[in-house]
Amino acid sequence: MPNSAEQPLITLTTDFGQSDHYVGTMKGVILSRCPSARIVDLSHQVPAFSILAGAYTIDQAAHYFPPETIHVVVVDPGVGTSRKALLVEANAMRFVAPDNGVLSLVAGRYPNLAIRELANKELFLPGISATFHGRDIFAAVAGALAAGRAESQDVGPELQLMELLPALHAEFEHGSWHGIVLSVDHFGNIITNLRSSAFESVANQRFQISINGVAIDSFYPTFGAAPSGVGFAYFGSSGYIELGMNQASAAAQWDVTSGTPLTLTLGR
Repeated sequence: MPNSAEQPLITLTTDFGQSDHYVGTMKGVILSRCPSARIVDLSHQVPAFSILAGAYTIDQAAHYFPPETIHVVVVDPGVGTSRKALLVEANAMRFVAPDNGVLSLVAGRYPNLAIRELANKELFLPGISATFHGRDIFAAVAGALAAGRAESQDVGPELQLMELLPALHAEFEHGSWHGIVLSVDHFGNIITNLRSSAFESVANQRFQISINGVAIDSFYPTFGAAPSGVGFAYFGSSGYIELGMNQASAAAQWDVTSGTPLTLTLGR
């Protein structure tokens, strides 16, 4: 495992935004425990309380990082309740996060997980707040792991299961595929949970995606190929079918957020 001389790498993903001290305070805790840590901000603009969007964000980014990276994910509307705090090891990386489903897509990508509950209070900050576990538990544990002050087995007992979000995979019923929106990006593009590899025919056959009363039946490979003001489907870099508009926010036009349901009908 990395030690302080090797400049261990820690990523942060939160819904804290940038206007408050929360992210900076977490970094202070990490650096107090591991001064040589390199901290990468994946995103602090996950929509507030959106566990689904947080799950999408960490899943999209984590596998591009080197082995032994520690990923701290704090999208935690259940902070202070009985929900557990976790250390999950997958693909030679470690994830420190609440047990609320935010690691669901990571679990789908890496089925061989080692899960532990964060239960060793000696690794936490003293006087744990009921509302800021990102500082008092998650950042503190990540810093201790990065510095080599603790190993995975020191954080707490092994668990066999963790919370997983429902309905992450599209289901076929009554002649259509029923899915949801995983996330909406900065440009207002809509990332669905329809995997491009499962629906390659969308690029060259008739289809209809219905979402919030809007019907999309056009496919374009790039934004530049699409007419202005027309909603269309495309295969995004995410590996999912995405919905967008050329130089406009499809999500704002159609009032779509993470979790919005949708249907795909082929051959229409």
